[in-house]
Amino acid sequence: MNNKKNFLKISKTLIIAAPMLTVLGVFGATAASLKIIAKCLHLTYNEINIIVYYLVIPLTWCMMIDRQLPILTTLWIALWTYIIITKRKFFSKWCDTVFQLSVEFLLKFQRIGWDYWTASVIICVVVPILIYMILYLLI
Repeated sequence: MNNKKNFLKISKTLIIAAPMLTVLGVFGATAASLKIIAKCLHLTYNEINIIVYYLVIPLTWCMMIDRQLPILTTLWIALWTYIIITKRKFFSKWCDTVFQLSVEFLLKFQRIGWDYWTASVIICVVVPILIYMILYLLI
């Protein structure tokens, strides 16, 4: 009887822990990749995070949409050119501020039961992948 109870207890623990291990694995792999890229480009983690999630990923979406509406890429590049020119003297500080605002945004998902790591994976990995898939199917 004890073996059966132990098995059920272990099974319940694994069922609860498995999704979290996956979330932490995806989060860890993503963060590690960004840290490697940041080091190679002599940038901080916050800088590369903002560049990837606020510039590069949306830029690729604009490029995909531009097949149908050829102006978004130009507008996106113009916006980021403006940001870089006006923030160049304190770009790192600006990235730190935007990164902190992003963290605060992700923490708001605690209201629906997501911790920071879960919200990060869903909002920063799953949602962009879904957007790529939708754009690929529609364009």
